Amino acid sequence: MAQRNQSSRAISITILLSLLLLHSLFHLAAASNDPDLDDLEELLAIDEEEENQRVMPHGKPSEADVLSRAQRIVLELTNENAQRVIDSNELLLLLGYAPWCPRSAELMPRFAEAATVLREMGSKVVMAKLDADRHAKAASSLGIKGFPTLLLFVNGSVQSYTGGFTGEEIMIWTRKKTGAPVQRLTSIPEAEEFLKTHPIFVIGYFDKFEGVEYEQFVKAATSENEIQFVEANDINIAKLLFPDIGAEKQFIGLVKNESEKFEKFTEKFEEGRILNFVNYNKFPLVTTLTEMNSARVYSSPIKTQVFIFAEADDIKNLLLSLQAVARKYKSKIMFVYVDSAEDNLAKPFLTLLGLESDHPIVAAFDNRDGSKYILETNLTPENLEVFCSSLDHGTLPQYYKSEPKPDSTGIIEKVVGKTFDASVLESAENVFLEVYTPWCIDCDATSKQIEKLAKHFKGHSNLKFARYDASLNENPKLQINNYPALLFYPAGDKSNPIKLSKKSSLKEMINFINEKVKIEDKSGPSTVDQEKKDEL
Repeated sequence: MAQRNQSSRAISITILLSLLLLHSLFHLAAASNDPDLDDLEELLAIDEEEENQRVMPHGKPSEADVLSRAQRIVLELTNENAQRVIDSNELLLLLGYAPWCPRSAELMPRFAEAATVLREMGSKVVMAKLDADRHAKAASSLGIKGFPTLLLFVNGSVQSYTGGFTGEEIMIWTRKKTGAPVQRLTSIPEAEEFLKTHPIFVIGYFDKFEGVEYEQFVKAATSENEIQFVEANDINIAKLLFPDIGAEKQFIGLVKNESEKFEKFTEKFEEGRILNFVNYNKFPLVTTLTEMNSARVYSSPIKTQVFIFAEADDIKNLLLSLQAVARKYKSKIMFVYVDSAEDNLAKPFLTLLGLESDHPIVAAFDNRDGSKYILETNLTPENLEVFCSSLDHGTLPQYYKSEPKPDSTGIIEKVVGKTFDASVLESAENVFLEVYTPWCIDCDATSKQIEKLAKHFKGHSNLKFARYDASLNENPKLQINNYPALLFYPAGDKSNPIKLSKKSSLKEMINFINEKVKIEDKSGPSTVDQEKKDEL
């Protein structure tokens, strides 16, 4: 990578972050009406010349220069010019966005940062954006269906973007997909500059850039979409990046800008093994969940994941102890921090668990089978260690959400996750159970039918009616997918409930119960039977 003035770049990025959130950013200068490649190169050449002539006293570009350069680096496509620009460029990375989309606004400055860096590195990739809301015809023809969308066009052929969403990750993915999967370092100053700009990377040291092992390294670099791979054949350069290199003639290591900084690859040099090594070690000891990295977190090969839900002030005091525990289970358990104040990130999990975030919460998920676990005690290093040890050894009881135990019963008993066994399975009575959810369209009408049914059989000692809200309760012995569900548990065989159709009429359900239940009403025949029959 060519050396760059770091303070100049920092100012550039800061200005971009402020300005590019506005919809007006990235438009071509008024004098540039034709966005063909020749015009773009001419504008960039003029821009470079002007930038060299008009700099601030200490070599820093002015704010106007930074904005002008950004306007020329990223092309604005329209219905009229989109296909022409794509066809006239060998390599083009397109951002499809909508002005009203928050994630588009979040991605735009990062896209600009990637465009700036790629330009400085001499990349031939043309960076462009399209307001897909305003230019719907072009968006449709290019296959842009959601916002934001990133697409890479290589000689007119399109491929979807599969990388990360920071400026660096966009830059890395683009370089890898356009012919530069590995960056070669040939001098100490170049390596020092590289260290300043890459918080995570894979270093490959080879005395010769040839052979089967080296080819496997390059293949892995090409397949891994998010992390920069770098190579060197000078041991001094390699040691600057990874000090613990020994006398090996070939070496691979992962470097991260955190407490667990260096990870050494010790297996056979094969593409799959290298990729597996990177995937298991690329995350921090405790990863902070964001909208931009959520897909990568969920798809991690480490399927057992411990989530810590806490506010930012709380996590500051907890982080060191969390890292200490996470270090013991590295590559076995992934630790993820979620800011509980971020509703869009925390609320889906907390709703799934049926919990409120009024204090730090620790939950574990096994993504292989969907099982859940909760730390029932206070979050301390000791309690977390016991929790993780039991989780790792498979001895931790699964968590099933439940409402609190109801205080009283009515004509229809409320059953929750914690009371399902005692109220239904262990009850000596025949149990007619209604399973519902508040969002179910048909549940309300069915509930009214069950209330009438319960009143009809009121007073019968060996029959009870129960109701279970499946949106707030779970029990491993009650697995229902469609609502409402009507289940009849015979007193003599609770292991084989009979499922009734939700379309059954009130008369049909009465006849069913009369057939299945031997009424033993000690007070004699019900005085309300005839009244209920009249109501029917």
